[in-house]
Amino acid sequence: MGGGGAGGGAPSRALSRPLSQVLLHVLFEHAAGYALFAVREVEEISLLLPQVEESILNIGKFHSIVRLVAFSPFKSAQSALENVNAISEGILHEDLRLLLETNLPAKKKKALLGVSDAKIGAAVQEELGYQCQTGGVVAEITRGIRLHFHTLVKGLTAQSASKAQLGLGHSYSRAKVKFNVNRVDNMIIQSISLLDQLDKDINTFSMRVREWYGYHFPELIKIVSDNYTYCRLAKCIGNRKELSEESLEGLEEIVMDSAKAQAILDASRSSMGMDISPIDLINIESFSSRVISLSEYRKGLQEYLRSKMGQVAPSLSALIGEVVGARLISHAGSLTNLAKYPASTVQILGAEKALFRYSCRVVVVMAGSWAAGLDTLARHGCMRQ
Repeated sequence: MGGGGAGGGAPSRALSRPLSQVLLHVLFEHAAGYALFAVREVEEISLLLPQVEESILNIGKFHSIVRLVAFSPFKSAQSALENVNAISEGILHEDLRLLLETNLPAKKKKALLGVSDAKIGAAVQEELGYQCQTGGVVAEITRGIRLHFHTLVKGLTAQSASKAQLGLGHSYSRAKVKFNVNRVDNMIIQSISLLDQLDKDINTFSMRVREWYGYHFPELIKIVSDNYTYCRLAKCIGNRKELSEESLEGLEEIVMDSAKAQAILDASRSSMGMDISPIDLINIESFSSRVISLSEYRKGLQEYLRSKMGQVAPSLSALIGEVVGARLISHAGSLTNLAKYPASTVQILGAEKALFRYSCRVVVVMAGSWAAGLDTLARHGCMRQ
């Protein structure tokens, strides 16, 4: 009877095992190649989580849960770059397709593939028909594989794995920078950021020149309000006591006004300022020269920005101006991002002080996304003449 009971129970266990237990495979993408791991069969995948968490730091225990099924190394650095680009875009590469079709069970309904990226999981499920899972126990198993990968794959050392990661990382970054579709936008973003910084610095430096030279010639501050003109005059005049009728022509060239030049000459003769030493005057003139140089560079930079905006975003420039348009692109991150923004979002950008203080035309900035959309289409050659 005991034998009959044991014999009667055995078939039921044999029948129930393939129906209840799940076979989980985990795909791991490494710089050296693709690896496919099989996980110990359990009735429910969720039951693996506490076991994996306990064994993740113990290589012996982790080996009892996970075993390597197949490893497909990349043939070359170029092949590795092509595969990682495909993964980042959620595309199933031929190398990965071959690995999965060769090593996963033929009965697709009984196999479950764990992947770290939901996009590549969706591509595998759509093209190969295997059910995919992300997160939860798959994320913990992937973490363990990443930690012990060089011990799980025979012939791969920690040093060679690190070198492969470093090389592929450099290649991937270099390719992303080289083929960045927003590289023209980046020039505009950097230019407008530099223009803002120059405005602040020139204003600060000019006030320093005014305060410094004002000890010697305080009346000049009231006569000349423009910072650039003031710095040029400070460099030209130097010691106010040396001003004479012969200096009028040079003053007129700077201020572009004969009456103002005469007022400067008259003020220098009756100035209340203190005397200044030659060494102090040399330092003031040197600093004034640098402020003048920065101001002239700023003018050139603004012309460069105007030219760039005319090439990249002519519609946006015509609608709200080059500077405000460049600020919108900078806030959005790129012209493409700006084109995708709804009018309500662009309105919020337009209400910021950084945009508002430069141009009253920002009231029409709600149409910026429309104009940016036209410019984006034109750049990609999607608009007919």
